[in-house]
Amino acid sequence: MRIGIDLGGSKIEGLVLDRDGSECVRERVATPQGDYQGTLRAIGALVASLEAGAAATCSIGIGMPGTRSRATGLVKNSNSVCLNGQPLHRDLEALLGRELRFANDADCFVLSEATDGAAAGKDSVFGVIVGTGTGGGIVYHGRLLSGPNGIAGEWGHNPLPWPLADELPGPRCYCGRRGCIETWLSGPGLARDHAAHTGESRDAAAIAAYAADGDPAAYTSLEHYADRMARALASIINIIDPDVIVLGGGISNIEWLYDAVPRRWGEYVFSDAVDTRLVRAQHGDSSGVRGAACLWPV
Repeated sequence: MRIGIDLGGSKIEGLVLDRDGSECVRERVATPQGDYQGTLRAIGALVASLEAGAAATCSIGIGMPGTRSRATGLVKNSNSVCLNGQPLHRDLEALLGRELRFANDADCFVLSEATDGAAAGKDSVFGVIVGTGTGGGIVYHGRLLSGPNGIAGEWGHNPLPWPLADELPGPRCYCGRRGCIETWLSGPGLARDHAAHTGESRDAAAIAAYAADGDPAAYTSLEHYADRMARALASIINIIDPDVIVLGGGISNIEWLYDAVPRRWGEYVFSDAVDTRLVRAQHGDSSGVRGAACLWPV
């Protein structure tokens, strides 16, 4: 029996998978905002509840924002900033009294989709979470790639490729730089860009809904968004040439993108044809927590 924990900015979700990959128990709790010690306690209580529900002691995999620095052992690059600089791995292993496995939340997402989701059976898969942030991960021949720095797939903190004059220098990112892909393609990035051009305060879901109803300003914002996503994903195709790119997160629910982005990325991909497919995550919001459980093999 395997527990997966998805440590998010607003919620902590956990589930138990059996040997066949079927879900046995699932629970979620609110993330204690800005409270590192509270987050540790919440994860400990969640694990205890899941194991009680499963009537078993389980392996535990944890998907987290950011990653562990191999130089210091402390969390780095997390947009849940209370985790940065903290020994999350050491503290949770001490609290739970066993070895744990950790991976970036986007890595867990793509591992889930490559294992038994929308990209099952494909040799090379790039997964993207586009929601409140923008993360990425890579699976090759069923194996999650991490890299010597633990940052493989950190696509969201590269600059937007082929920027237009009015896209420079770009919005400031929490990482301290300007013009990161995340600042353009996250849900808040889409909302900020729409507000800058229209003066309207709408979130990404509302912009998509207005565009579907024929609102010209909302549709224009989505057109700009699709072109930026096409440029950003073309840079990935040019480097790793994946069979499939899987989208997750709130933005992945905009159905129009699955046709609009591939129609545009051919202009930027260094090939006469592009056979890479852009697909929606099969497991939806459950991909991250399922992938965390899959950090332990059956």
